[in-house]
Amino acid sequence: MKINIRQFSLDEMKQALKEHGQQAFRAKQIYQWLWQHGVGDFEEMTNLSKDLRKWLNENFVIPQIVLDTAQYSTDGTIKVRFKLHDGHLIESVLIPVVKDKRFTLCVSTQVGCSLSCAFCATGKMKMQRNLTPGEIVDQLTMVNKICEEKYEHPITNIVYMGMGEPLLNYNNVIKSIRIISSENGQNMSPRRLTISTAGIAKMIKRLAEDSPKVNLALSLHAADDFKRSQIMPINEKNNLEVLMDALRYYSEMGKGHLTYEYIMLRHLNDTLEDANNLAALCRGFRVKVNIIEYNPIGDGMFEKVDTEKMDRFASHLTQKGVLVTVRRSRGGDIDAACGQLANKD
Repeated sequence: MKINIRQFSLDEMKQALKEHGQQAFRAKQIYQWLWQHGVGDFEEMTNLSKDLRKWLNENFVIPQIVLDTAQYSTDGTIKVRFKLHDGHLIESVLIPVVKDKRFTLCVSTQVGCSLSCAFCATGKMKMQRNLTPGEIVDQLTMVNKICEEKYEHPITNIVYMGMGEPLLNYNNVIKSIRIISSENGQNMSPRRLTISTAGIAKMIKRLAEDSPKVNLALSLHAADDFKRSQIMPINEKNNLEVLMDALRYYSEMGKGHLTYEYIMLRHLNDTLEDANNLAALCRGFRVKVNIIEYNPIGDGMFEKVDTEKMDRFASHLTQKGVLVTVRRSRGGDIDAACGQLANKD
């Protein structure tokens, strides 16, 4: 059976070549073809000998994802659906801010999700499997081509905030980060990468010890345990006290920026009392709050908060010394906004 060559690190690739009587220095060339150039065919590796390409074809495969369809929003957002080698589908979203030359890609890390957050369409899907590092990096490689064609600019930032919970696919996510930030890979600064998590305390602490200095965003969405448990079942085992301890540890380890993601839901988490509770969770370490407009997912369970109330909420936080941004929805007309990814046709 042929082996997926993209499962090897550079050192593992060198060892595999040596064990099969091939020159180990070729590993770097192969690695660069796979991750810098994103090739899916050994015959495209033109600086390798024909004999080596023949041996690679006989022993290895490059199981790339395939672009299935792309949708273009009136606001410039692009949602791309990919088909995996086993027929599963995933989605990525490109969010351009052209005037700032900022082009952010939201990548998926799982097929479906197991966390069942009440406000998220992906959480209503069945969890199928984790994505491999190659399937995660492929999203960047392929959407980057679309970005360069459409906007004449490469992707500048990546958020692990598409389908799935990144910290429940920890090893593959870390491997993808190392590929993306490697000088033999995509050579992007870890400071341009953000992992968004629903909140798994022990994995946040592990991330603080293992990872390059990537940014971390906690999907908070409620600032007291009672309300958060209503909309995010994961809070039962990862309550706010435990999460704050993990975030403090992440901050003390000198990693990247910390952010709270806070989707405002009418009559649930939109009062000034909620704002006061949220401000209290910002004490003790530097953290920014992203207030996010709710994007309906068709079940009628929640409603948007009006713009004026969102702005009052943000202003109240600012008065308490909290760094706040209010994020308006992007891509809602193509179900590409936050919480809407569900492989709809």
